[in-house]
Amino acid sequence: MEHLLLNAAFAVVVLIITWLAGWPPFSHQRKKRIGVDYTAGEALACGIFLGAAILHMLPEANEAFHNAGFHYPVAFLGAGVVFLFLLWLEHLGTHLSEHESSNSPAYAWLSTAVLSVHSLLAGAALGSTSAISTAVIIMVAVIAHKWAASFALAVKLVQSGQSLKSNLIAFGIFSAAFPLGVGLGALANMPMGDNLLEPIFNSFAAGTFLYLGTLHGLTRATLINRCCNRRDFNYVIVGFVVMALVALVH
Repeated sequence: MEHLLLNAAFAVVVLIITWLAGWPPFSHQRKKRIGVDYTAGEALACGIFLGAAILHMLPEANEAFHNAGFHYPVAFLGAGVVFLFLLWLEHLGTHLSEHESSNSPAYAWLSTAVLSVHSLLAGAALGSTSAISTAVIIMVAVIAHKWAASFALAVKLVQSGQSLKSNLIAFGIFSAAFPLGVGLGALANMPMGDNLLEPIFNSFAAGTFLYLGTLHGLTRATLINRCCNRRDFNYVIVGFVVMALVALVH
């Protein structure tokens, strides 16, 4: 029960941060560049996402599938499929922005869909995590990433030329994705006999976190755009090391 309450509190905090970060563009109809620069917090989040996926979610999912009688690497397959699917969506958005106006409603809705999928799976990862210490660290990474994604999406929606009502509906879908994911993850973590929902969520979430830690944003990604910036890359290493240390106590 304590863990469920903590996850519910995390979901509420992320929901509040999402709207706080996204509201200024809606309120003032400001037009800013969609590519919000990654901060040191974003770089730290990349390392945490990588560590959480490789050292926690994938091993746990693989062990659960193996114990259930699956000798094929189902966990790695699921992570790879989600990783490639999110990358495909990113390429689709890039293609659309190159052949149409990057401020078109279609591109804005595609951005909403992509970021909503990210949020849903990230929430599922948090909800299905049984260790409180791991959940807290994942929460820190999510918050470090969430504010930038929320602000960027709000700006893109404002620039699309849609009505305020349509923009708020799209942003509402995005903001609801994370709490919904937390709920689904918590449901998967409940003891129900031979339950495969938890390893499935862990596998999908691992693919999401691998993507968020590497190629999210493509050329704007921290590991690509700032790979030669020693300070930012050091934060990536710190985030990964933190997750490696957490793995020692579980």
